This record gives sequence, C-alpha cells and structure tokens, in this order.
Amino acid sequence: MEQRISLITLGVRDMAAQAAFYTALGWQAVDSPDGVTAFDLIGQTLGLYPLADLARDLGLPEDTLGRGAMTLSYNVRDKDEVAPLLARAEAAGARILKPAHDVFWGGHIGYFADPEGHIWEVAHNPFAPLGPDGAFQWNGVA
Repeated sequence: MEQRISLITLGVRDMAAQAAFYTALGWQAVDSPDGVTAFDLIGQTLGLYPLADLARDLGLPEDTLGRGAMTLSYNVRDKDEVAPLLARAEAAGARILKPAHDVFWGGHIGYFADPEGHIWEVAHNPFAPLGPDGAFQWNGVA
C-alpha cells in the first residue's frame, strides 16, 4: 500500500446543503456520477455521498455510523489567514468550535464544524510551509 490518501468521503444527510456549503467556501465541484458530489484537491478528492447509501454499501445500519473522532485540516500560508477563513466558513453555515488562537507548539489554529458536524481545523504551521502549488509539506518536505 502506497503512503497516500486518494479520496476522503463524507457521508452526508443533505447533499444539496453540504455541496452549497463547500461551494460557498470557494470550492468548485467536478463532474461526478449521479449521487456523488466531488471536489478535486491537490492530490486527493473530497467526495460527498449520501449517508444512507454509504451505510448500505458498508452493510451497516445508518444510525451506527455516527461521526469519527477526526479532523480534516486545511493549512494556510500565513497566521493572518486563519481567522478570516473561519469567518468565511461561519458565513457559509459552519459552527465555530474554537476561534483562531496561538498553540503551544508555535502554530495558530481554529476549528469549525460544517453544517452536518464534520470537523475542520484551519491551521498555520510555521514548521510545515505549503509548497508553491499549495501542497502540505510536513516539516517543509514534500
């Protein structure tokens, strides 16, 4: 198995509302089969898929899926980009979980939940600058 993630799929209850939320953040959907909304990222894709269909595909009851204890992280180039991005997410319908703040390891972060509760971290990590194309580079190395 190669060390990468190709597709992140969020099981969602309201496809139209979730697609509108990510579009309001400035993302553009790409052509997809019916029942899937996809946003190409740098090296990956974020897919929105009906939660009921995901449960059916997994062979599990929908009410057992819940939400995993994880965050999706979006890193920015500069500390001053964190708060405005949180504000944009809030204007699009997100709930701010924790406003922009400095953290002990030297970064600057904040958290929001999208309209269905998927948790996002917006972060500036001075030790992991983004590459010229916006790719995240742990410790500055791609």
